[in-house]
Amino acid sequence: MKTTILIAAIFFSGLTFAQEKKDSVKTKSIEGVTLTKQVFKKQSDRFVYDVAASPVAKGNTTFDLLKQTPLLSTTDDKTLKIVGKNNAVIFINGRKTNMDAESLTQFLKNTPAENIQKIEVITVPGSEYQVEASDGIINIILKKKMSNGTSGNMRMSNTQNKYNASNASFSVNYRKDKLGINANLSGGENIQPQSYILRNGIGDVKNESVGNIDDPNKNIGGYLNIDYQLTEKSNLALSWNSWANKSYNSTIDLYNTLVQPDPKHAGQLLTSHTWTKNKEDARNYNNSVNLNYEIKLDSLGSKFNVNAAYLNYKRFQFSKNNTLNESLTPIKTITQDIPQIINNFSGTVDYIQKFKNDFTVSVGGNFNKTKTDNDTKNFTYFFKDDGSLDSVNPNPKSDFNHFIYDENIYGVYLTFEKKFSDKFSGKVGARYEITNSLGTADSWKDGVESYQQIDRNYNNLLPYLSFNYAINDKNNLSYSFSSRMRRPSFWELNPVKNIITEDNYTQNNPFVKASSTYNQELTYMYKNSYFLILNHTYEKDQITQVPLQKTYMDKDNMERVRLAYIRTNFGDKQEMSAMVGVQKSLFKQYLTLNFNAGVQHNINNGTLDTDPTTGEVFDTYINNRKSTSFVVTSNNTLRLDKKKTWFLGVNFFYVDKQQIELGMLKNLMSLDLSIKKNWNDWTFAVNVNDVLRTNVVEIEDRQDNGNYNYIKNDMYRRSLSVSITYNFGNQKVKKVRDIESASDAIKNRTR
Repeated sequence: MKTTILIAAIFFSGLTFAQEKKDSVKTKSIEGVTLTKQVFKKQSDRFVYDVAASPVAKGNTTFDLLKQTPLLSTTDDKTLKIVGKNNAVIFINGRKTNMDAESLTQFLKNTPAENIQKIEVITVPGSEYQVEASDGIINIILKKKMSNGTSGNMRMSNTQNKYNASNASFSVNYRKDKLGINANLSGGENIQPQSYILRNGIGDVKNESVGNIDDPNKNIGGYLNIDYQLTEKSNLALSWNSWANKSYNSTIDLYNTLVQPDPKHAGQLLTSHTWTKNKEDARNYNNSVNLNYEIKLDSLGSKFNVNAAYLNYKRFQFSKNNTLNESLTPIKTITQDIPQIINNFSGTVDYIQKFKNDFTVSVGGNFNKTKTDNDTKNFTYFFKDDGSLDSVNPNPKSDFNHFIYDENIYGVYLTFEKKFSDKFSGKVGARYEITNSLGTADSWKDGVESYQQIDRNYNNLLPYLSFNYAINDKNNLSYSFSSRMRRPSFWELNPVKNIITEDNYTQNNPFVKASSTYNQELTYMYKNSYFLILNHTYEKDQITQVPLQKTYMDKDNMERVRLAYIRTNFGDKQEMSAMVGVQKSLFKQYLTLNFNAGVQHNINNGTLDTDPTTGEVFDTYINNRKSTSFVVTSNNTLRLDKKKTWFLGVNFFYVDKQQIELGMLKNLMSLDLSIKKNWNDWTFAVNVNDVLRTNVVEIEDRQDNGNYNYIKNDMYRRSLSVSITYNFGNQKVKKVRDIESASDAIKNRTR
């Protein structure tokens, strides 16, 4: 639903297989041994979480497992974050997923964690990775069969919060000699509820909107990976990802209160009420395909890798925005048709040469060609006092905007990695990127046609440096520095206005330029269990939403206040954090502890008074405030019996209040409980999220000029879910071949 853009800056019967059941006894005996393996460890530029050696995977979804992974957290049950990072990019088997953010969340919530071999957390990606800004990488390595045969799992779940939701998934792995196939099909149905309190004002003019949003969703999607071994040294792989969402009859129902000065009686105030009742029908489709060829060049690990990819994303959205008086008589109706089509062709070439003296040279390049087509149509209808259409102006006001955006990205990188001794290793590299883009907007408003052309061409050299020093067997020290760009998402560039109420809307901006980010991190690790991470991020020309307000006179010569959330570049921002943590099994592995605690210091420096898209001038909004906040995340699994069949999960997070772009975000916290039973090939689980119902977003901002803005958003995160998972076939696994997709740069920039 489009209104969720407001808080976007804050933070998815018994079928049995007898095949290869003879291996299940062997597998179970092996499982008893793997729990003694090192579950969490630091390797060069990444942290590795060996899920197959951990008791938390079975019966969980991939999203639940990621929430319990060291260094990872979520405050909104949608977006995953790495400590000290704004965003985490999801890779699967070494390649970036090409789904949009909403589809990816549903996909992770519908994929069983049993499919995962290990999770790699790369806090500062090297030059070989094409990522944005200060993004870290979560690389999910899926399991792959070690011997011929079939295996897989089925999962069904039901969740109750304000409404009921159901999900189901089916995953299968197949191997026959040189051919390996793994596939997943999942789907679900839910209604995403939200409640809002929105308040803003300038002086005596004040707005308040209180009400609910209900967003019904039907989802279906999955993936298919085919890997064929051409020779002993070469492989050919085809990957396909697909996701579809249908959200019809999504509604906004808000009761609006307006306080304004009485023009006839000085010093007196008038209070009036209206209703906002909006309805939206939307559907989107995301399909991507990647062809990969890899050849191993020698026994040292040298290889040559080529990818070609295509991504197609379509979104069709039609909304009807109704303003009614207190007796529900219509005043004004605005219809919006907001389609978006994205096509991307991309390719990558990577050459890795390893030498006998522990020296590695990596060189490669990438090309991305993207075209977006956004043909927006708005119609405004006015009504008379009796609710009939205005006969004086019977034709609706029309506002058309056809925005086409073409972008070409060329990139090359070179890295050198050297292990100088058993204790010291280092990596240095750089990426050079050329971006050529052209946006054209053909507009028609109130009978007047206009044309805009926006050229953006820039070249960037992005250096990278890291080193790792193993002081001894128990102590490890590492440092990383990287510079990155953050290009605007394609939907951010589409100059569309999303209407929330009569005086409250969001505005995207085709003039947004790329921001620059400089990130450095120092990590100390003790016994591969205890760690300290110091992080500093500086972002120049950050891309965000800015709340701008102004007063204006309506047709009755009454003073009102307008609030617009403008997407634009907004000054600079610094984030500094210090985080300590532990990931350890205690009491003969009865307790698995994953605990992080630390402080984060934010420095904001931005000023804005004009909408870059329309040129409209507002009151100046200034955010030059600093804040220091305390953060705690604790995910714990308690084994309740010797046979390792009963598990209790206790998860908690707390985020202290902190200054963000929209204002002061008040503290958030959540307590989640779960209990799980493993019985042969079945897993039964019950989860209760946000037990205390404390995960509610509140943002408040008061400007020195008296302007006030307040947002309270409850997404009903308290929920009870029940799930059943069944595993079948031969469960022997090994690490799957990593494949990096050519369309790495696109996923985070779709809607």
